[in-house]
Amino acid sequence: MDKLYEESETGCCPRFEPVPWDEKEITWQDKLFLKDHVKSFLHIPLNMNKIMVKNMERIKEANALATEPLMFTDENSLWGADIYISVSKEVPGSEMERLSGTFLSKVFEGPYKNAGKWANEMKKYVLSKGKDLKNMYFFYTTCPKCAEFYGKNYVVLLAKV
Repeated sequence: MDKLYEESETGCCPRFEPVPWDEKEITWQDKLFLKDHVKSFLHIPLNMNKIMVKNMERIKEANALATEPLMFTDENSLWGADIYISVSKEVPGSEMERLSGTFLSKVFEGPYKNAGKWANEMKKYVLSKGKDLKNMYFFYTTCPKCAEFYGKNYVVLLAKV
């Protein structure tokens, strides 16, 4: 993953390709994630950078970088969100979680202020597939600086069904 980031146009987030994620069904069995929590105010993260730097240092130190970058949030409160960072193995000193299940994914593009609209669209998409929504996660594909550089702010919504 280090090489993936180093070879990106920005030296940070790689350019996101939406096609493999748009309107797909994904099944995970015990997919390993480092789990942490960020503080928010009305869903706006307040300490995301600090939390990400801390966790990425731990992941690199443990040589646990995932082959495909994946970081998503469970926006479970106006005042905070759980973050999940895909890893290749356990990271000492970190909370780990294994996720299993079937997920429907859909790609959205635009400013973060559209998140509520996207969530409503995702609920309709899940219903159109005859599924019941159990939980919804937001996969932010690039950091804000890289989204500005690439001219696209892609966000993938993952619906556990």
